[in-house]
Amino acid sequence: MTGPKTGGRSRAQETTFPTNDEIQLVVTQADRAMQQYKLLIDQEALHLGKSSAAIEAVTKDREVVKAIEMAAQALKKNPQGFNSAAGFAFFEWLDDASRNAMVCSSTSATQATMALTDGALSKATELIHLAQFCMDASNLIYTVSENAGALYERYAKASQKLAADAAKIAQQCTDTLKKMDAANKQRK
Repeated sequence: MTGPKTGGRSRAQETTFPTNDEIQLVVTQADRAMQQYKLLIDQEALHLGKSSAAIEAVTKDREVVKAIEMAAQALKKNPQGFNSAAGFAFFEWLDDASRNAMVCSSTSATQATMALTDGALSKATELIHLAQFCMDASNLIYTVSENAGALYERYAKASQKLAADAAKIAQQCTDTLKKMDAANKQRK
């Protein structure tokens, strides 16, 4: 037995906008991931040195986290704001944070290898741990960004369907008005 049909599509296949609950869930996930990631950025700043590249990386990481936190606060107040260009920006910032955390992991692992070859076992161990924590954070943030991306894709498809439905209705109205106008001209 199949479910009720609407226009040849089952209700499960209908294109719907993300709900407040779905948006709030992804925002909560992002908040938790950012709390974990912020701690790692502090460790990144401490362990990866004072080179201009390291300072720039940490600064960019903090900017991305701040953007995500600001967006999350706004979306907590108005979840439907996700169903706009803001949702895409939120998704992109999460994607950036995931990539940045992976760069932290890679950089830490590279520096751990260099520390190991220099005989600095303690520093190498700290850097390996940072590399693992950054990789874990990257995977978590990536998962959250995939959830946000799936919601945004649903929003885009629902918007496209709504626009197509509106255009179809507008065309039907135009056709009806033309028929009424033609009927009125025939009466005169």
